[in-house]
Amino acid sequence: MTTLKGKTVLLTGASRGLGVYLARALAREQATIVCISRSKSKLDVTCEEIKALGGQGISIPFDMQNLTELPVLVQHIQEFVAPVDILINNAGIEIHRAFADYSREEIQAVLTTNLLSAMELTRLLLPSMEERGSGRIINIASLAGKKGVAYNSIYSASKAGLIMWTDAMRQELAGTGIYFSSICPGYVSETGMTADSHIPAPALAGTSTPMRVVNAVIKAIKHNKAEVIVNENLITEAVTKLMFAIGQISPTSVDRIYRLLGVAKLNKRRAENWTPNRRLEISTHHK
Repeated sequence: MTTLKGKTVLLTGASRGLGVYLARALAREQATIVCISRSKSKLDVTCEEIKALGGQGISIPFDMQNLTELPVLVQHIQEFVAPVDILINNAGIEIHRAFADYSREEIQAVLTTNLLSAMELTRLLLPSMEERGSGRIINIASLAGKKGVAYNSIYSASKAGLIMWTDAMRQELAGTGIYFSSICPGYVSETGMTADSHIPAPALAGTSTPMRVVNAVIKAIKHNKAEVIVNENLITEAVTKLMFAIGQISPTSVDRIYRLLGVAKLNKRRAENWTPNRRLEISTHHK
């Protein structure tokens, strides 16, 4: 897919965080972006930005935890907008806790938003893509899905599941014209979960700009990249890949590296600062 001009993109988590940056980039590519999130007012702002940048934005408020209504959403989009060419599963939430402190409802919310909704949306859109022999599924995962993260175990599990499911689907649909990609950012500056926590990421871990992540997404769409690791620069990305390779041989060695980087310590602070009654918000990534 060399151009996104005129393509219909379904983007979840479009009203805030990385989703807004993705919407802007897709608008510059002159795509039609169907923007999904819970907040209508924020979606309307995103769609105004899309229009100003040369794209077409369509706002559909929807809660991605409501899996039973997803067929209605997909039918509405396909009947009144257009068949979806590109799905970007970007909606995500994380809750920092010691594992024993999670409630069942919290576990279910994270897994549903981060993994099950992506699976269900894809399942519903695949027949149309298979009929046309073309489609792109971009799953916004995380480095937390490549290596488990203490005090954020459910988020790690959801993103690991997303990465492995993407890998399996890429193989299952090889040769059909439908391509699957997983984008794995680490800490992202300026917006999303890291910014929302007001606790800076460990300096040595590397922090990506939102645009670096967005550029990785656009590249994955155009060049059918199977998996993209996103970090601060090419050097930190190479080091990250090497670290994960070492982790396949000696997981505890990378455990020690994570402790030295301060990852567990940071997440423990986030867990301690978490407000018990804080409403679960669909946010955008990462760590």
